[in-house]
Amino acid sequence: MRDKKYRILIAEDDCDIVNLLELYLENAGYEVLTAENGLLAWQRLQQDTVDLIIMDIMMPEMDGYQLIRKVRESMNVPVIILSAKTEDSDKILGLDLGADDYIAKPFNPLEVAARVRSNIRRFYHLNEHSTVAEVKVLETGELKMNLESMTLRKGEREIMLTPTEFKILRLLMQHPGKVFTKLQIYESINGEYFESDDNTIMVHISKIREKIEDEPKNPVYLKTIRGLGYKIEKNI
Repeated sequence: MRDKKYRILIAEDDCDIVNLLELYLENAGYEVLTAENGLLAWQRLQQDTVDLIIMDIMMPEMDGYQLIRKVRESMNVPVIILSAKTEDSDKILGLDLGADDYIAKPFNPLEVAARVRSNIRRFYHLNEHSTVAEVKVLETGELKMNLESMTLRKGEREIMLTPTEFKILRLLMQHPGKVFTKLQIYESINGEYFESDDNTIMVHISKIREKIEDEPKNPVYLKTIRGLGYKIEKNI
């Protein structure tokens, strides 16, 4: 990871914010691409390979919600939303559509750089540390997770997960029967915890259930242990 210069795309129509983030991220060793609206960002993604996307919600031409939908249709890359829309419903919608992280404006650029670092470390660490000696396929009931191809299947059906959903489910499937708190899950997948992240894990858990459970409101695989956290059932 140290030898590679990771490329970040910033989709934001406020040039002052772009310049600020560009300065901090380049100082942190990243290559930065920029786009002043969602449509230009989508066009850049067709032309260039990026390792992480930072996007605003309120952008001309194509807003962040539309952009993230298009990204998730064809790309498996970490996405961080950076938005002045700070209501819980806005955050939940962004995560629901497939974002891995959500930062409210005004923001501390050092926090943005830390979250970029955490998302890249956790997402790309998954590939870099797969070795022949390690388990490559995790199985629970009908669920089969391939750690090399980063895919999940339930029976014959492939289930599409966002990078963060994959990391959460991977953690739980690696330790069937073990209960993880929300804080433990967040720190495991992102490395650093911020007070503004209270609802993040709950939203991701809900989305995972919608994808893997026959009845999400009556889960068989991903169980809530009231007052403690979450676990994957050991014997299904």
